[in-house]
Amino acid sequence: MKIHPCAALLAGLVAVAAPAAESARPITGVDRAYMNLSASPCKDFYAYACGAFDQVPIPGEYSAYGVNQEIDERNFAVLKDILETSAKNGGVKGSVAQRVGDFYASGMDEPTIERAGLKPLAPWLAEIAAIKSPADIVTTLGHMQAEGLDAGFSFGVQIDDKDTTAMIAAFAQGGLGLPERDYYFRTGPEAEDTRQAYVAHVARMLELAGDQPAAAQPAAAAVMALETRIAKVSRTLVERRDPEKNYNKFARTALTKLTGDFDWESFLAQVSFPPSEKNVLVGQPEFFTGFGTLLVSEPVAAWQSYLRWQLLNQTANYLGHAFVDEHFAFFGKKLSGATELRPRWKRVMAAADQAVGEDIGQLYVQRMFSPAAKARVLEMVKFHLQAVHDRIAAAPWMSAETKQQAYKKIAKMRSKIGYPDKWRDYSKLELSRQPYVLNVLAGAAFEVRRQLTKLGKPVDRDEWLMTPQTNNAYYEPTLNEMCFPAGILQPPFFDEKADDATNYGALASTIGHELTHGFDDWGRQYDWDGNLKPWWNDEDVKRFTERAELVAKQYDAYEPLPGLHINGHQTLGENIADCGGLRVSYEAFKLATKGKKLEPVDSFTPDQRFFIAFAQGWRTNERPERIRLHVQSDVHSPVRKRVIGPVANMPEFRTAFGCTEPAEIVPQIW
Repeated sequence: MKIHPCAALLAGLVAVAAPAAESARPITGVDRAYMNLSASPCKDFYAYACGAFDQVPIPGEYSAYGVNQEIDERNFAVLKDILETSAKNGGVKGSVAQRVGDFYASGMDEPTIERAGLKPLAPWLAEIAAIKSPADIVTTLGHMQAEGLDAGFSFGVQIDDKDTTAMIAAFAQGGLGLPERDYYFRTGPEAEDTRQAYVAHVARMLELAGDQPAAAQPAAAAVMALETRIAKVSRTLVERRDPEKNYNKFARTALTKLTGDFDWESFLAQVSFPPSEKNVLVGQPEFFTGFGTLLVSEPVAAWQSYLRWQLLNQTANYLGHAFVDEHFAFFGKKLSGATELRPRWKRVMAAADQAVGEDIGQLYVQRMFSPAAKARVLEMVKFHLQAVHDRIAAAPWMSAETKQQAYKKIAKMRSKIGYPDKWRDYSKLELSRQPYVLNVLAGAAFEVRRQLTKLGKPVDRDEWLMTPQTNNAYYEPTLNEMCFPAGILQPPFFDEKADDATNYGALASTIGHELTHGFDDWGRQYDWDGNLKPWWNDEDVKRFTERAELVAKQYDAYEPLPGLHINGHQTLGENIADCGGLRVSYEAFKLATKGKKLEPVDSFTPDQRFFIAFAQGWRTNERPERIRLHVQSDVHSPVRKRVIGPVANMPEFRTAFGCTEPAEIVPQIW
């Protein structure tokens, strides 16, 4: 799945407006004001296309600011009006307006939130305080997971990777407070400073919950020690990128053998798991074996501190200002580099999107996405599908046998554009103008129950995994489908009035990217029906892997900050999708404009405009803390390298800008 921030651009030829003024000017796919024409496009295309944007300051609430945030701000203005209108006018109980309005009103009602304090969490805190044994820990873990509070590990419902006609429950590693497993083990002063700051943050949160400092400090240390042991039995990001190794089907009755003293039937009873379900997936069996050992080897008091911390950490943003401020001090300032807390309405809006996102989406798309826009995007997708078919046909390293199977996958790939044909039913979700955190928890618990009802039923291929107002996109391998919400199909990524060079270039990082995910190192392992199974011959797998290793090596060499290198294997799937996606979109652009006479615009040729639109679709300024967090915990490369890497491997780019051939080119995959 794609997370779509952009990249940094030029410096110095023109004055670029600050963010407040920036939001008022149109967002276009090719904007000369962002370009540094004195930079060499061949040496640093990001600087050439986007360098002037480097002068734009990052607002305090953001750890990164660029084109995505500009689109978000435009979307947010519409959503704010929807939420405020719903809160003011209300609606009949059970209506979209009632749910949306009451949720938003409760989140904006700061006096009630402050008066309530921790009272809404009192039953949870009492349950945790009453734990006396490992069996009680299991019961509480089940209770928390049933209410949408992740603790210990991850639990959910998904399509069975090897039988995509069926839904199945799935368990995976999780339960950590820091962003990723390796945060607990990296060496060096900076890594140690982060861990110390984390322990101090946990202690302060426990103090806010009523602990005396003398008790909070050792409790926080115990949380850190327990999480470090959980991290030790967890797989790395790179290890989790192998879908075959993460697919382990267990009989329900065999789970106890995997985890020893963990009473799975007790846990499953807490989450109301259907007795008829006889099998589950376990992503990382060794994690659960280790987790079962920790259940009895670690003191009950340590588990109590850990569960209190998990409860507070996951609800902090919905409590009083002291909890909100402390949560932001560590996760916002320390880890991401933001200097100001986001306005309250934006934070409540994000929570509303999580709880009743498709309710809000119904109101959003009426304003923001026309039938004409949907028709044009569908046409663009058609040309992209033809382009990837042609690229596979031309691949010299791929056998005719495997190509025939790949054509089948392209032919069966579905596209979801704009918004769902059928809206999600929230009628059983009870929301009111009660303390905010209770509405958030009600939304989370509703989602757990909604997911569990899928078990034993056919896969709903019409369901969306993102809300329509989301500025993002995804490819889902088990469904062999792409999804492009209305929220991302906004200028500059897509403008129904723009020329083809601009639209195809700007959407290279969206349509081309998501389509190529179907054939990256992960997605290629899923067949035309979405099943995880071998469908390539051995020689093709070998040749693909050889080329993919060269892509990993290319990105390993990139150094976004001094001494901080990208992990080319951690980011491999996204890098393949970035590089292949740009090529696919370029060829789709050529198919769409075949036979048309295209003239230069603003002194740029159509091909140059295509590549500039691609680069300007990534323009983003990032704080160093954000870059470091990104490199250490994300499967995407930092934004500037998402421009530099793909164009470095395209002969058409070098031709467009008159670049001399580099000494070494990474061979094309797609």
